Amino acid sequence: MLADFIQYDFLRNTFLTGLLIGIIAPLLGTFIVVRRLSLIADALSHVTLAGIAFGLLLEKKFAAGLITPLYSGMAFSVVGSVLIEKLRGVYQAYQELAIPIILSGGVGLSVIFISLADGFNTELFNYLFGSVSAVSQNDFYSILAISIVIILVIRLFYKELVTLSFDEEHAIVSGIHSKRIHLLFIVLTALVIAASIRIVGVLLVSALMTLPVAASMRIARGFKQMIIFSIIFGELAVIIGLISGYYFSIPPGGTIVVVAIIILLLSIGLKRFTYTPKKVREIE
Repeated sequence: MLADFIQYDFLRNTFLTGLLIGIIAPLLGTFIVVRRLSLIADALSHVTLAGIAFGLLLEKKFAAGLITPLYSGMAFSVVGSVLIEKLRGVYQAYQELAIPIILSGGVGLSVIFISLADGFNTELFNYLFGSVSAVSQNDFYSILAISIVIILVIRLFYKELVTLSFDEEHAIVSGIHSKRIHLLFIVLTALVIAASIRIVGVLLVSALMTLPVAASMRIARGFKQMIIFSIIFGELAVIIGLISGYYFSIPPGGTIVVVAIIILLLSIGLKRFTYTPKKVREIE
């Protein structure tokens, strides 16, 4: 079943990229969910869509585009992440306002750029819902570099990120530079979202960052175990989604999300099945 993914270069690039996405998306998603910032992924995905549409517009206006849609999407996503962090500082008492503000701006720009680029086409459809044939070798190398950076940053700042996620006040008192860590984390999140769009698609990428985490929360007994289970579930969803997408000629993003939902439902069922309530009294 995996023979085609090994034999053909474009499928091999897609499969290897999917394996990387299956690691870094749930890895960062674990911290996002714990910090109750799940909607940030949705906001940044819409900003990324604006960047992609802008890149497609440039390709239309200039035959040899100065920047590819993937990289323009990354640039927009990073700028959007910085703006979210700035707005969170402006609205100290209502920090959650930053997310819908940026999300709305991303949707508005997307509509404008898509309209100027003469609407939807096959390439834009692939960016929206993912594709098994859209990942080039250069894309793979870019995502590999992003994955290495993310894993190294998580390794270096693991204690700080965990402390900020569970008790931000204690982290600040302990001398952790919370603003810098927040900014670094949200920029990494933006890069993961932009990197994942080739496989999962802009409209579905946030699901890959949250659904495996939601499933792992039901069965994990600690934070590190939750990260491990999230990555395992993410990899399962990506592998099954890519194979199904290729053999059934459907966008892999939808299949990846459906598989992730099935895993979530199974984890909920398993938790209920294995849970034994304490008896109030022994009935003889």
